Amino acid sequence: MTEKPFTSQDFIASGQRTVAIEQDAVRALRARIDTHFARACELILNCSGRTIVTGMGKSGHIGKKIAATLASTGTPAFFVHPGEASHGDLGMITKNDVVIAISNSGSSAEVVTLLPLLKRMGIPLISMAGNASSPLAQVADVHLDISIECEACPLDLAPTSSTTVTLVMGDALAVALLEARGFTAKDFAFSHPGGALGRKLLLKVENIMHAGVDLPRVTEETPISQALVVMTEKGFGMTTVVNAEDQLIGVFTDGDLRRSVDQGVNIGNALIGEVMTRNPKTVNQSMLAAEALGLMEDKKITALVVEDNQHHPVGVVHMHDILRAGVI
Repeated sequence: MTEKPFTSQDFIASGQRTVAIEQDAVRALRARIDTHFARACELILNCSGRTIVTGMGKSGHIGKKIAATLASTGTPAFFVHPGEASHGDLGMITKNDVVIAISNSGSSAEVVTLLPLLKRMGIPLISMAGNASSPLAQVADVHLDISIECEACPLDLAPTSSTTVTLVMGDALAVALLEARGFTAKDFAFSHPGGALGRKLLLKVENIMHAGVDLPRVTEETPISQALVVMTEKGFGMTTVVNAEDQLIGVFTDGDLRRSVDQGVNIGNALIGEVMTRNPKTVNQSMLAAEALGLMEDKKITALVVEDNQHHPVGVVHMHDILRAGVI
């Protein structure tokens, strides 16, 4: 007899049922964030080595993610496969480390095999298991209860709710440790230098500004016609204006040129000092590029002069430079 084909409503009902079951499992986990959880955090926080995460099968997949989250939030960590550990990789674990062993049953053979060796080395052991009476939970220094009432799988076989709960427990550890360490967004950026956040929080104006011979520079006695030649050569649509001490006193931009023409200024005879914009917006070379971009957007300008602490112009940064660097 052919089973009735699934309809759109059947798919929706199945998906919603899965979400509801996993929601209930995570909700029940909250009560188990207790003194055992606090002790686990203390063990990891006081560890002078690394946090080693291990687990078999789906627990291993979740363990890899937990290790990655810990590592990116200030807790040095990596994943060791329990099967490989029994064939040499145990040498990756030192007496200064702490181990988080994950097994829903608490009796995965590959994980249990490691327990006597870890205890012999005196390595603190944190268990994540769904059975508090299991071999893993019994020998652990701290046991974190990840038990569930049932899997979302209707056969109660495929790891679903159990892996979700394990992942949430791992996230809870990582975030608690992040807060305990005073880990900041800047610290996070240092472990993600290739990402957009890293570029936003690490890239400074000095890293992308145009300096040296690329910096357009004239004095206020420079004729407008000559200043236009400098602006054309440098290609920024502006030039800095400096005094005898090479301190910035103004800028002259394409916009200033248009306003001068509108006001009937004789471009052939006028000097830059007569038409320049005094006290322009500037940035320091140590400012974050993201902050410079915010200033440009706020003031509706496309380029900024970069000053040092003595008000000497040392560069110019264009909005296109910042956007090209991936700071958005």
